[in-house]
Amino acid sequence: MSTCPPQGSHGPEFLTVKEAAKLLRVNRKTLYEAIRLGQVPDIVRLGRVLRIRRSALVEWQPGNSGPALGENR
Repeated sequence: MSTCPPQGSHGPEFLTVKEAAKLLRVNRKTLYEAIRLGQVPDIVRLGRVLRIRRSALVEWQPGNSGPALGENR
């Protein structure tokens, strides 16, 4: 019996960088750079593993909050 809440039709709550890049329609390397620059919200680090909360990406509006994805300020 699973203790995790069931995944809705929208998929898992946390995404890999590859999944998040696909959702955002950006290159995976571009997303890694934006994460490194602190531009991506709700990043969870578990050792070397990164996960990104899906709801934060869906609600995030990078064009309104600063430089373009992966761009320095």
